Amino acid sequence: MSEIPLKTVSQITRELKDAVEENFPFIWVLGEVSNCRRATSGHVYFTLKDESARLGAVIWRSTAARLKFKIQDGLEVVAAGPIEVYQARGTYQLIVQQLISQGVGALELAFRQLRDKLSAEGLFASASKQPLPRFPRRVALITSPTGAAVRDMLQVLMRRWRASDIVLLPVAVQGEGAAREIAAALRIVHRISDVEVVIVGRGGGSLEDLWPFNEEIVARAIYDCSIPVISAVGHEIDISISDLVADRRALTPSEAAELVVPHQDEVSNELLNIRSRLTNSLRWRMEHAHIQLDAIASRRVFTRPLDRIHDLVARLDDFDDQLRHATKSLEKATRQKIAALDSSLQALSPLRVLERGYSITYRHTDDQTPRELIRAGDQVHPGQELTTIVQKGQINSRVESMQAETTPFNDTS
Repeated sequence: MSEIPLKTVSQITRELKDAVEENFPFIWVLGEVSNCRRATSGHVYFTLKDESARLGAVIWRSTAARLKFKIQDGLEVVAAGPIEVYQARGTYQLIVQQLISQGVGALELAFRQLRDKLSAEGLFASASKQPLPRFPRRVALITSPTGAAVRDMLQVLMRRWRASDIVLLPVAVQGEGAAREIAAALRIVHRISDVEVVIVGRGGGSLEDLWPFNEEIVARAIYDCSIPVISAVGHEIDISISDLVADRRALTPSEAAELVVPHQDEVSNELLNIRSRLTNSLRWRMEHAHIQLDAIASRRVFTRPLDRIHDLVARLDDFDDQLRHATKSLEKATRQKIAALDSSLQALSPLRVLERGYSITYRHTDDQTPRELIRAGDQVHPGQELTTIVQKGQINSRVESMQAETTPFNDTS
C-alpha cells in the first residue's frame, strides 16, 4: 500500500482547478436562466441549462449593478466569463462578466421589463396625470445647457409667450450619472418659487444616448413631482419610460415648448372674439331689457295707476255694507232668541203661579237658618208664625190648628 502514490482531496481539487481554469479562461455560453436568486450581498446566482445539462453561474455585485435588464428565469442569454472551481465544495461555475439577451437586445429587454413593472404599479395611469396650466408664471427646463434642445425650447418660448419666466436646471442628459442628475433636479424643482410646469428631455440620439430617461430613478422622480411634467425625449419615433410616466408627452423639445405656453397671437385673437361676443351679448340684453321695459310701462297699472286704488276702495265699501247687514241680521236674530228665552223663563216664574190664585207659605226661623218653605201640613204645629205670599202682598198668620189631610175644594175663580 505504501508503494501506491496517494493524493489528498485538496491536492486533487487544486489540480482540477488549475486544469479547468487554464483551459477555460474566458468562454461564451448559450443557455436558459433558471433558479435565479439575488443574495443580500448583491451577487446573483443562477443556473444555465439546455436540454441535457446544467452549468452553475454567478454574477458578482459590481457586474450585476451595470446590467441594463433584470435577470429572470426563462430568459435565454449568452453569458461570457471564466470557469472557476470552488475548492471548498469541489464544484465549478461560470463567473459571468458579460451577459447578452438573445432575441431581444439588452436595452430593449430592460425597457420592457421596467415598463411592465411601473405599469403594474400604476405609474402610467391617466388618473394620476396633472393638468397643465394655461398661463404659467414660470417654466423650468431640466436639460443640458449646451444641447440644441435647450436652444430650440427657448426660441419657441420667447416667440410664443414672453409673459412667462424661464429657469434652467442644467443636467447631463447622457452617460454615467445622468439619470441621477435628472432625478435630483426633479426632486428640487418645486423649491423654486412660481414654477408651475416642468419640461424634462433632450434632443435625438441612439437608444444608449437616451437611456437615462429609461432609468427607474428618473421615472419615479417624475411621478413624485408635485408640479406637472412634460417629457420631451428624442424625436417622434422615440418613446421613453419618462414619456409614459410624465403628465404630458411631447414628440420633440420644440413641441414641448409649444404645449407649455400659448401663442400670444392666438390669445389676442381669442380675447378679441371674447370681447366681440360680450359686446353682442350686452347689446342683445340691452335691447331685450328695453323691450321688456316698454311692455311693462304700457301696462294699465302704470298708465292708469288710480284705477286699482278705486277698485279696492269700491270693494272696501262693499265689504262695509256686507258687514253692517250681517251685524243687523245677527242683532235681530239675537233679540228674537233672547225674547223666546224670556218668554220661557216667564212661563216658569213663580209669580205667574201667584197670578192664578196660588200662594207661597213659609215659616219663620232664626237668623242663621234660611226660611223653610211649607210643602206639607206636618211641617208646622200650632203657635208657629207663618208668612203667606200672594199676588199683591203677603199675609202674616199664626197656626191655631192643623189637619193632616187636605180638603178638596173647587176653583170658583
